Amino acid sequence: MVDWGRGGGKRGPAEGRAEGRAETWPPGGEPRSGRAPVSLGGFADAGYAVAQRARQWAEAEVRPGRLMPWLPVAFGLGIALYFAAETEPKAWAASALAFAAITVAFLARRRPLGFPTALAAAAVAMGFATVTLRSAYIAHPVLTRPAGNVEISGFVVTREERERSDRIVVRALKLEGARLDQKPARVRISVRKGTAPPVGTYVTFRARLNPPLAPLRPGGYDFARDLYFQGIGATGFALGAIRIAEAPQPVSLRLQFAASIQGLRDDIDARIRAVVPGDKGAIASALITGKRDAISAPVNEAMYVSSLAHVLSISGYHMAVVAGVVFFFVRALLALVPSFASRRPIKKWAASIALGAAAFYLLLSGAEVATQRAFIMTAIVLVGVMADRPAITLRTLALAAFGVLLYAPQAVVHPSFQMSFAATLALVAAYERSVRWQASGRDTSLGARVALWGGREIAALVLASIVAGLATTPYAAYHFHRIAPYGVLSNLIAMPIVSAWVMPVGLLALVAAPFGFDGLLWRLMGEGIGWMIAVALWVAQLPGAVGRMPSFGVGPLLLVTGGIVVLCLLRTPLRWCGAAVIAVASLWAIQAPQPDVLISADGQTVAARGTNGQLSIRQTRSDAFTVRYWLAADGDARVPANPALAEGFRCDADGCTARLPNGRVLALALSADALREDCGRAAVVVTAREAPPGCASVAVDRNLSRAQGAVALMREGDRWSLLAARPAGQDRPWAKAAPVVAEQPRAAGRPILRDATPRTQDLEPGD
Repeated sequence: MVDWGRGGGKRGPAEGRAEGRAETWPPGGEPRSGRAPVSLGGFADAGYAVAQRARQWAEAEVRPGRLMPWLPVAFGLGIALYFAAETEPKAWAASALAFAAITVAFLARRRPLGFPTALAAAAVAMGFATVTLRSAYIAHPVLTRPAGNVEISGFVVTREERERSDRIVVRALKLEGARLDQKPARVRISVRKGTAPPVGTYVTFRARLNPPLAPLRPGGYDFARDLYFQGIGATGFALGAIRIAEAPQPVSLRLQFAASIQGLRDDIDARIRAVVPGDKGAIASALITGKRDAISAPVNEAMYVSSLAHVLSISGYHMAVVAGVVFFFVRALLALVPSFASRRPIKKWAASIALGAAAFYLLLSGAEVATQRAFIMTAIVLVGVMADRPAITLRTLALAAFGVLLYAPQAVVHPSFQMSFAATLALVAAYERSVRWQASGRDTSLGARVALWGGREIAALVLASIVAGLATTPYAAYHFHRIAPYGVLSNLIAMPIVSAWVMPVGLLALVAAPFGFDGLLWRLMGEGIGWMIAVALWVAQLPGAVGRMPSFGVGPLLLVTGGIVVLCLLRTPLRWCGAAVIAVASLWAIQAPQPDVLISADGQTVAARGTNGQLSIRQTRSDAFTVRYWLAADGDARVPANPALAEGFRCDADGCTARLPNGRVLALALSADALREDCGRAAVVVTAREAPPGCASVAVDRNLSRAQGAVALMREGDRWSLLAARPAGQDRPWAKAAPVVAEQPRAAGRPILRDATPRTQDLEPGD
């Protein structure tokens, strides 16, 4: 940049610009030469002024320290690129790319423009390499086809109690079966209610094993990918009784520790349920031990509808409350002795004890991935307190994001990570810019000051609920296909009670339990939970309480994420570009097209969109889970048991037909004769058999289903495009490439389109 100043010495760009302007344009606005500045015309001058102002804003955004919060964004982008790949990246290639990018960034460290660019590229490459190496490190066999009557022997490493059944994860030492193509190291097994053995037990049983569940629709939640990063290679259910046997080898110290923690969780859970029965006790246990599967379906549904379901999953909020309560009480107790408090760093001592309490809470709650992320964030904040650093800043959040993504890079595609960091980012940005109220300084009465303080706290709570709700809405709509219109209302009414009553009393009960004085405290905690349940049920009954959102692709989600990041991280008026990006992404999501035909991976469940715009669903085998998932993704409020779901199909012994909006027919062929007839008459034929080579219809047969899983068909004029859950050419550790189908489906003599399949899989909690 040209330095217009006349003084000697080197000056920075900002200094040179300021002095040059002062000397070139003296008071009065006229230049020293006496000539007026050249005017380019009204519109040209306005455009030039806007460009200059935008340049000044951009320079302000790249000042030292401003770019640091963008590094985890670039790191996460690299992780997302890994999941978008068709085939598994090579670990050596990803590592070499990261090393080269870091080298370039180091060499460009003295270039003001090149260094930030090279550093961002290095962060992307490092994120890509981190998750690639993580995947290679945990590589394990994954079952690719069902196997029945498999004999399994091994150690129980986790146990879950569910509403209708129990579930265990077994580290298998012995796995034998006639049709086993792979021998997974860990399998997840469903067992009868109340029969799950304790963690650390060596068991022997027989089970039917299935491959980890693939997406139920193209672009849906990839259950297999989630289980792969948990080290689980197969799922299934036990056949007969589970026998406890003598272990052929000693139990590892890690498993012994896990067993002791699980035993402690079970004891606390049993104590809470004995004192506080029903949903109150189930939710109390969920808040303390992380066991949330015993909550009744109506209450669980009301919690989701009212946007209070985040209370049930131990995450950043719970960890912050636990650490905050412990920090407050410890510091208050130490401050009771003024002579001691004035000589010792009681604030740092309180932070260290709160960190220990948070670590204990992590173990007690089951140490799930979401809880681990919450602990990392809380630990960084508490360490900042001990190091006399600001606790709530964008830099702190950036460090927390780095810690989480280094430990569990796969979390970047999980809804809990996306929602928690979006909410936290929005809250921190709002806090730094507009929620730092200062005392008025005027001498007012105590009552006026209390009223003023209360008003500010209420306003802060309202603003925090609105900000967090808006930040998480896109992710709730994408993953859960729901929007909570009354979420702010329910959180305003319920969360103060949870924060000030339920959680503190629960912690006191936990401390009093070893001494036998916990009963009353658990009951008090249950009363506070009863208030929360009442709020959830009331809000769920309000008109329009359930806002449903049809599914949309990953493109709008990435775009809205970019808008949120820009809006929160930039500090100049340029940040409002993020709001424009969010608006564009919202319109894109609302206008996303929905499939005309859906076919399950086994070909037994078919959905066709009728002339009324709704899906008609026909099942040749009961699959309520798939039907519920399809309806939710279509924004449909109907339930799988609704008999009206099949009204669009006409069936006989040989098959079913459904009329599509364009007047053509979709046929579900159950017999060979029906298949031959439908191939010449229907627009789309679905069959569990192998379609004949000369079939003139778009045929989705068993070869296609086995190779590509669930498929969706979308009409494009007189042609059909096919979206597959496992598109041809995909080869990942959790989704091995299937053999190529020799005969490709055809429509009107032309191959249907396959390239529109989303490469980045969505996530939706489910099981």
